[in-house]
Amino acid sequence: MIHSMTGYGKAEGIIGNKKVTVQLKSLNSKQADISVKVPSIFKEFELTIRKQLSTALQRGKIELYLNYEAAEKDSKYEIDEVLFERYYHQLHELNEKFSLDDSTVLQNILKMPEILKSKEEEIENDSDGLTELVSNAIEAINSFRIDEGKTLEADLQSHILEIDQLLTDALKYEGERAQTVRTRLEANLAEAQQTEKINADRFEQEMIYYLEKYDISEEKVRLKAHCDYFIATMKDSAGQGKKLGFISQEIGREINTLGSKANHAQMQKLVVQMKDQLEKIKEQVLNVL
Repeated sequence: MIHSMTGYGKAEGIIGNKKVTVQLKSLNSKQADISVKVPSIFKEFELTIRKQLSTALQRGKIELYLNYEAAEKDSKYEIDEVLFERYYHQLHELNEKFSLDDSTVLQNILKMPEILKSKEEEIENDSDGLTELVSNAIEAINSFRIDEGKTLEADLQSHILEIDQLLTDALKYEGERAQTVRTRLEANLAEAQQTEKINADRFEQEMIYYLEKYDISEEKVRLKAHCDYFIATMKDSAGQGKKLGFISQEIGREINTLGSKANHAQMQKLVVQMKDQLEKIKEQVLNVL
């Protein structure tokens, strides 16, 4: 079964006191191109996440975004107690020295520079919880890839079957080619006024030479075999994208050879249509995992 390299997955969960969201996005790429974007408090898990993505998703331009928010509402700031105590003693001494009102000390301290400090955010060392969350996102993106793969497979199969049908149509003109070659040679001889001088045996030898030169027996057999192999490969387990690319190259070689040997206008038109179908296949194969 074909899996697409394109996909999207999302998972949410609670880790420690944080609500964590993992988003995964994947596009096509020849290799595994992994980008992991996590907040600083999750940096220690980045290498583990990369290995997890590489193993599970194999190929593609893969981007992971991890965001979090406090599971419970909590202030991000707290009073610096050391600084508060220092300010308090200084202001209290000044109040006594100058006989000032001591009731406003608290209000004045809270207005002092740097009295509020940002809390250092911490995350519990729950690697298993994070691994499970990333696994859930991977499961979601793989489900997306499978659905996209079904569409890809149907499209690729339609193009391959079209090439197969065009080959069948082209072979209908195979018998006409011998008569076309004979007619052309006879016309050239007549034009050169050499008809009476030609040796019949030599003429037949020339005919055999041209027919062997334009023989497409091997090409039609190989092209048919490559098309069948392409369809069979699509039924294999996921990860056959590169293999399908190689098979499509072989199909292209046989189509090109068929075109160079066609020597028949209608056959060449059908070969052009085969090439058009093959280009569509090559474009879609780039999206196959």
